Amino acid sequence: MKRLVTLLFVFAVLLPLHAATADYEVVPLPSEIIPQKGNPFVLNDAVQISYGEGLQREAEFLKEYIAQLTGLQLTLANSKKVKNAIRLAINPKLTLGEEGYRLTVGHKGVLIESVSAKGIFYGVQTLRKSLAAGKVTELPAVIINDEPRFGYRGAHLDCSRHFFPVSVVKRYIDILALHNQNVFHWHLTDDQGWRIEIKRYPRLTEVGSKRKHTVIGHNSGLMDGRPYGEGCWYTQEQAREVVRYAAERHITVIPEIDMPGHMLGMLTAYPEVGCTGGPYEVEGHWGVFDDILCAGKERTFEMVNNILDEIIDIFPSKYIHIGGDEAPKGRWKECPLCQARIREQGIKADGKLSAEMKLQGYFTNRVEKHVLDRGRRIIGWDEILEGDINASAVVMSWQGMEGGLKASAKGHDVIMTPQDYCYFNFSQFDASVWSKPFTFNAIATLPKVYSFEPAPASMGEEAQRHVLGAQCNMWAEYIEYENLLEYQLLPRLAALSECQWMQPECKDYHDFLRRARCMTSLYDTYGWSYAKLPKD
Repeated sequence: MKRLVTLLFVFAVLLPLHAATADYEVVPLPSEIIPQKGNPFVLNDAVQISYGEGLQREAEFLKEYIAQLTGLQLTLANSKKVKNAIRLAINPKLTLGEEGYRLTVGHKGVLIESVSAKGIFYGVQTLRKSLAAGKVTELPAVIINDEPRFGYRGAHLDCSRHFFPVSVVKRYIDILALHNQNVFHWHLTDDQGWRIEIKRYPRLTEVGSKRKHTVIGHNSGLMDGRPYGEGCWYTQEQAREVVRYAAERHITVIPEIDMPGHMLGMLTAYPEVGCTGGPYEVEGHWGVFDDILCAGKERTFEMVNNILDEIIDIFPSKYIHIGGDEAPKGRWKECPLCQARIREQGIKADGKLSAEMKLQGYFTNRVEKHVLDRGRRIIGWDEILEGDINASAVVMSWQGMEGGLKASAKGHDVIMTPQDYCYFNFSQFDASVWSKPFTFNAIATLPKVYSFEPAPASMGEEAQRHVLGAQCNMWAEYIEYENLLEYQLLPRLAALSECQWMQPECKDYHDFLRRARCMTSLYDTYGWSYAKLPKD
């Protein structure tokens, strides 16, 4: 018995010394993993991280990740001559795209190279995820060549229905970075509250950010009796801080100011830009509401343009999202000024579209001209196709794939985000899972998300070229807390990341599940909430 205890003690002491090996089959799976002969690279505290010009932040991220996952505190060196190192280097001769990278591991060192810092960052993410097993000490010899399928890989967050402080927004961005996302679509205004400071119009946040109460459940008619929104908005400096934070992680922040519908926050603060003149009230219910911006008043366009000028000053993104969805036309039909605008512009109904529906095309094009004059492009939800809009407008297709197919056929660039696959406010489980949280009354399971194809071959090659990429959307009617936000996002974002990054013929759901289990160990490391992976 004494000998057995001694042997067990020796085994327990020696076990941590056994090498844990990095696993390069991460999520999303790299394009090409080529095992090499030779000894592995040994990761220990003598290893340094060397970096070339302009890559210090990427090196700092790698140092931080390795410390979090292995406990090793590696030093940084701004030198090419360091031995026994993980080296980050720009290689302009590399034939991979701007976000592509090559990761080479040999027993003498590790090299991550790309034509840009973006590619280096994604190489760093792959190395980071390969360490998910924990105390990794060996990196097998390998060459990895990798680049994304789509240049737009996005995730959306609604901060109007429920507000999330900057700390939560940053954590959300951290999750996006791990999953190779490069766009954060920030939904900042809606009927339930205006969330971004506009200095020229202070009542937007003083008044438009607050609602008297919030409905209980799925529009039950019962209100919770609690005022919501005091202090629930972002200053311009806070928004710039989020932009900077995201940019370090090579993520572009695209703001959304939804118009002409979903504008009760603005109408409550400035009722003169509505058709009826009010009074209006910030909504406590969820849904679509009749009161929208008046398209017949010049004051409306003056205010919208002034607001967009401040938004453009805060957000350097190429795109500005102007919404355009769910705008009922009843008020425009009754409004003398809107009807006068229709006559002035010679807008005529046709067999499919009313004159009021076409008036939204006028509204969109007029706003777009202002945005274009300032060097940006607009994105709108697929309802903007109901009017005659300029081909330079990008269409975000949420009502299934049809809007994207129609838009691409007309020459519009398209971002695919069909709700059946990409609405992460939907439940992850069917009704048989009794413990699922209270969410939107629809389902988007993990295998459903993984089956998503943003640019199906049936579109034809010309239309496929207009698909910029894909995005998930997180609407926050029923998501009030950070842990539920993360739970709704994960692990479905892992599944979507493979739809965005990988070529479709390389996807395999069962293999994804195997690799996703390593991702959940990373979620545990960072303390993120997530739904359990299915067994098969």
